[in-house]
Order: sequence, then structure tokens, then C-alpha cells
Amino acid sequence: MNGDILDRMERAVAKVRKRLLRATSALNQIGVPYAVVGDNAVASWVATIDEGAIRNTRDVDLLVRRVDLPAVTVALEQAGFVAGELLDVVMFRDGPEGKPSEAVHLLFAGEKTRPDHLLPAPEIVTVGDPANFHVIILDSLMEMKLMSNRDKDRTHVRDMIGVGLIDASWLAKLPPELAGRLKQILDTPDA
Repeated sequence: MNGDILDRMERAVAKVRKRLLRATSALNQIGVPYAVVGDNAVASWVATIDEGAIRNTRDVDLLVRRVDLPAVTVALEQAGFVAGELLDVVMFRDGPEGKPSEAVHLLFAGEKTRPDHLLPAPEIVTVGDPANFHVIILDSLMEMKLMSNRDKDRTHVRDMIGVGLIDASWLAKLPPELAGRLKQILDTPDA
């Protein structure tokens, strides 16, 4: 490794933050409902308790209404993003050379994100973030993470458990099929 590796690490995190703020600012300007979801939402919630427990991410996930897609597209394109789709995911790359893995990815409220998901994505209900973007409420974020149920999603649930945002009392709040997934995570904290 060369000496600039720490600088590269810091730049990578800063680029995601700038991308998040640029995208949400564009949506704030047009007044469409949206919610920051995914890894950035987990980071926002975890940061309310312990900033040292935050994980970095490469992309930005936003929950929007499908009816707002034309307005969202115009706003994000005016902010320098390039619209596209890959594997049925609507995304906005950060400029013509932007990578899909680092893009702004859209999920649609009330629609299944993937065909194998048990439930559709939640409606847009948010809390304000001091950075002036709208983050999905914790209940909805938890359901989305349990629905996706990938290794990284289970890790994010463990992060939220680790800082005290989630505990066994949540089992009664969740649909039974998702409560079972949370119970398994609670029962295997070091998995």
C-alpha cells in the first residue's frame, strides 16, 4: 500500500456524502416526498447513538413514489446525475463515467423491491435529519432490512441492536414472517 491510502479512504466516504446531499437537495427543491433508506439510513440512525459504530457505503438508496419518477428524474439529471436501469433497478449514476455500484438507486413505495420479498416497500414516512434530508422511520427501515435479509442487511440489524435501537421488544411489532428473522439475529449476535 502506498502512503495516500488514508486519503483515498477519506475521499471515498466524502464522495458518498456529497452524492447523498446533492441528490436529496435536488429532491428538496422540487418538494417531492422521498426517504433515505438502506445503508445511509442505518448510518443516520446508528449515529444518533454512537458515531463510532457507523459503517461506510458506496451508494445512495432513496425511496420515492413511482408517480413522482418523472419529476425525480428531471431533478436528479439537473443535479448532474445520469439516469439508467440495470437489472430492473432504476439508478442515477454520478455523471457519465459514474459506476452503477456508486449510483443513487431508487426503490418505490408500496412496491416489492425484489420479487422474492415478502412485503412491498413501506410508504414514505420520515424523520428530518439535521443535514436537511429525510430519513425513513426506524420501524420501516427495520422491516426493509429484514425483508432484504442479505448478509449485509443482517449485519446492519446487528449494528442497530448493538447500539440499543432494536431489541427483543421489536418482535411483537413486526409481521410474523419478519419477526422470525429478527429472532434468529437476536439469537445469533456473533454470526
